Amino acid sequence: MQFLKKPLPIAIAFIMGLIMFIREYVPTKFAEEVYSWFTRWTIIIVGFAAILAIVSLVHYHTNKVRRRVPGYGYSVVALVAFWVMLIVAFIWGVVAPSGGGYMPPAVWLYRYMFLPAQATMFATLAFFIASAGFRAFRARTPEATALLIAGLIVMIGRVPAGDELVNLFARLFGGNELGATISVFSDWIMNNPNMAGYRGIFLGLALAQIAISVRIIFGIERTYMGGGE
Repeated sequence: MQFLKKPLPIAIAFIMGLIMFIREYVPTKFAEEVYSWFTRWTIIIVGFAAILAIVSLVHYHTNKVRRRVPGYGYSVVALVAFWVMLIVAFIWGVVAPSGGGYMPPAVWLYRYMFLPAQATMFATLAFFIASAGFRAFRARTPEATALLIAGLIVMIGRVPAGDELVNLFARLFGGNELGATISVFSDWIMNNPNMAGYRGIFLGLALAQIAISVRIIFGIERTYMGGGE
């Protein structure tokens, strides 16, 4: 039993990681065939993982409702929505028959209830982003001042209304139109300093991912087995 808990998962992770590593750096026909074979197994494992995730979700929210944990009303809504969507999809299906304008109820629920609710949730994030931006853009230090100026230029230059507003102020004070200049400068900020930082961050993420992959392959990182080692 001890062999199934630690040595076997570590050996599987080592073999799979080594095969994927060889496939990327030694692109032979055999490596591609092995990769395709493992990909099919991955699809099967993902299917079982999805079932396990659904069972875990239902069990978690059912326990919250049974124990009357504060905020369990949200769990009730989640369970009702889950079962309604599941039952409707099983009874009427999710694929409309060819011809006609019939829409399966599950598709209708997804399109006219889930998607608007999802859009509303993401729309509320704009207020949190604006609040975080307001706190970050306080010009208390030179770095914050530079961030404030760059943010204002980008926000004004990325929307047509910003160009028109800048041109309006320029005409009121007897100057030339500056909207095009603001847009060009905004694009320069996005394509040069911003892109440099963006690539630097992703380079760091790639190096971190490589380091974690090596630790997993050689059995140093074992958190995937559910422990804290």
